[in-house]
Amino acid sequence: MPNQTSVTEFLLLGVTDIQELQPLLFVLFLAIYLVIVAGNGAILMVVISEPRLHSPMYFFLGNLSCLDICYSTVTLPKMLGNFLSSHKAISFWGCISQLHFFHFLSSTEALLLAVMAFDRFVAICKPLRYTLIMNPQVCAQMAVTVWIIGFLYALLHSVMTSHLNVCGSNHIHHFFCDIKPLLELACGNIELNQWLLNTVTGTIAMGPFFLTLLSYGYIITHLSFKTHSCSRLHKALSTCASHFMVVVLFFAPVVFTYIRPTSGSSMDQDRIIAIMYSVVTPVLNPLIYTLRNKQVKGALRRVIRRRL
Repeated sequence: MPNQTSVTEFLLLGVTDIQELQPLLFVLFLAIYLVIVAGNGAILMVVISEPRLHSPMYFFLGNLSCLDICYSTVTLPKMLGNFLSSHKAISFWGCISQLHFFHFLSSTEALLLAVMAFDRFVAICKPLRYTLIMNPQVCAQMAVTVWIIGFLYALLHSVMTSHLNVCGSNHIHHFFCDIKPLLELACGNIELNQWLLNTVTGTIAMGPFFLTLLSYGYIITHLSFKTHSCSRLHKALSTCASHFMVVVLFFAPVVFTYIRPTSGSSMDQDRIIAIMYSVVTPVLNPLIYTLRNKQVKGALRRVIRRRL
């Protein structure tokens, strides 16, 4: 099917139109990006180098940190460049590539969070069978599967979006290329694209979220009826608390952005919500896991001492 678009590039209008704020926002988002890379990079380094953390829980945490680094790198460097440039252009295929990798990494993260919840369910509810169920081969297969599903899901959207007929304005009211802003520029029939956005994206977003809630429902029920020790109950719930905080931070803005109708959305509101799940969540993830996890903090201190 030939590409019918009449534009060769798009202009990303960014976070704000106020020119005086651009240098300040550049410094702010540059600092955030450096914290994302340093924080998640530190967790990834510790998980790889520390033998005590070679377990399913930390294997998936390493995957999450890798995703957060790549996830923010898809959008933030281009945003930072646009803060300092008067010509905020991105080529047509550069825009499609950014859309693809953004949805590839974000959907993979959504699925990975569900896998991490399942890991906690097996560890707490079936402790005697944990090493058998969550053996290294199974963990690797689960990780590869969520990455492949995420890639195929994003490929579906990028192929369909690349065949949109864009005529008229090429101004994207966003700081990166996403499906909803591009649909606003399209002319012609976009019913299939809209259906994919609502149905497929809704499934990718809500499916892992409900599976995560189901896992925690089983965990709470199991602990309530079979655990009579308050200390064990508190320890088990505190182990899950970090992951659940990450789940809420990630899924709440994603669901709000992609499940509601396009016609009823505000561009400024969409940009604020996008900053929440593409910038704020990746910077908070390493803080949540390190501040609440004694093993990660201890391993990080040991790695720093060895390197000094």
